Amino acid sequence: MTNRSSRIGTIVVAFLVGLAYGTLGTVGHRATLQVGEVSIPWGLVAALVGVAALLLGMRLVAGGRAAAAAAGAGIVVAVAVLTLPGPGGSVLIVGDLTGTIWSVAPALIAVFVVAWPKLPSRQPRDA
Repeated sequence: MTNRSSRIGTIVVAFLVGLAYGTLGTVGHRATLQVGEVSIPWGLVAALVGVAALLLGMRLVAGGRAAAAAAGAGIVVAVAVLTLPGPGGSVLIVGDLTGTIWSVAPALIAVFVVAWPKLPSRQPRDA
């Protein structure tokens, strides 16, 4: 397998993984925990932490920005498609604060992770 074809394969797999995670995050972002009078949106927090972890992992493991960008694009595509109403008129992402955060935050996280500068590698000092 050539270097170019393996790179394209990595990008395609990253996009598909992002698409799957975006779908799962959209389904689970509405989960809440009721503590007294306070409703804690643990599903949204877990989904956003998962987005950040997935994209950081892609960036570190794949060794570049392309795989992280492809995974971020997959997440954004899944969220955008699942924002649309279904055949019966039902929606998975409601137009409230939680839905708005889930609609916008994954794209912002993706931009942040992809745009973060590459840190120089540490060179050992000679004694």
